[in-house]
Amino acid sequence: MSTFPSSDTIEALQSLIARATGSRLDGAAQAEMLSLLQGAGQDAEETRNLVDAAGPREMTLLVAGLRGLPDLLASQPHSKAVSVINRCLVRLGEVALRHGGTIDHFMHDSLMVLFGIPAAREDDVERALLCAIEMQVVMRDLNQLHLDEHLLPMFLGVGVHSGMIVAGHLGLPLWSGFTVMGEDVDLATGIQAFSLRGQVLISDAVYQRCWGMASASAPMQVYIKGRSRPESLHELIAVPSRRLKVPRQEFRRSHRVNVRIPCQCQHVQDGIVTPNVVSSSVRDLGYHGLLLVTDEPLPLHAEVRLEFELALVDYRASDVYARVVNVKQDGAEWMAGIEFTTISPECSAKVQMFVQLLVGKR
Repeated sequence: MSTFPSSDTIEALQSLIARATGSRLDGAAQAEMLSLLQGAGQDAEETRNLVDAAGPREMTLLVAGLRGLPDLLASQPHSKAVSVINRCLVRLGEVALRHGGTIDHFMHDSLMVLFGIPAAREDDVERALLCAIEMQVVMRDLNQLHLDEHLLPMFLGVGVHSGMIVAGHLGLPLWSGFTVMGEDVDLATGIQAFSLRGQVLISDAVYQRCWGMASASAPMQVYIKGRSRPESLHELIAVPSRRLKVPRQEFRRSHRVNVRIPCQCQHVQDGIVTPNVVSSSVRDLGYHGLLLVTDEPLPLHAEVRLEFELALVDYRASDVYARVVNVKQDGAEWMAGIEFTTISPECSAKVQMFVQLLVGKR
């Protein structure tokens, strides 16, 4: 198939340029444009032929997502915020290319990198892990630059997964793009959503391919949107043979999600639950505690009994005992940080599932 633009395409481009600039391209400029278009068409056709011939294939996908965009956009003029975001994505893209990855796409706050295109290599998983660690190192260094420029810090969460991927070109003849599809692509994206700031999470499929060269945490069971069963994930710690370690930026014990759930709160005095119910609602929920909003202050270090509905998982959490660990006033409302002290295994599992399903929807 010829990759030389048709006369209709050339005329359409000339008309577009004339509308935008007031004049058409001259002969030399048109020749340069045609040369660029032809070269781009040849590159696209070579990649298309390669993918079409290969069909589905196993690849390793790295998905990296920036954290902290809302705060950056709220604190800086939009032009400055866009410049900062682009600086981060450019540096991350450079890391990906340095490790032999193929950038599938950039989103407004993330990028996906493929290892195994155009040809699979034995070290695809290793290169993906080294890339993930170096990305976190780059973000740490960029945050020092942000600090010097009096900017809020930006963070990165990374997910890595290996699986069977369908690859191909989609789009119009004049504008098409190479992309990847399939359940394993969605899983890689879901894993990234669960990563905390500065964290690299890897699927069990990746772990089985790298356990001899990488240090990782014990498996954790996580519910990811679209999957009927929990997925086993590991946190990448280091690649000792390369003397590379992930520079973690956050050490929370769990994710936290914003919610608005009515809650029954009762004081516990000398081990006895008092009958008075404090009007309250849950605004923030994690595996081990929550943020409770009340009309009256709760005493610091007080023991309370909580009951609330987790409609997403069809479960009512009851007989949850907790301690008030901090209290502050916000206008007419009081905010109480609550830490669970006694919670049944079933209720704990449902809370975790509820949080994980909401994380997957973000």
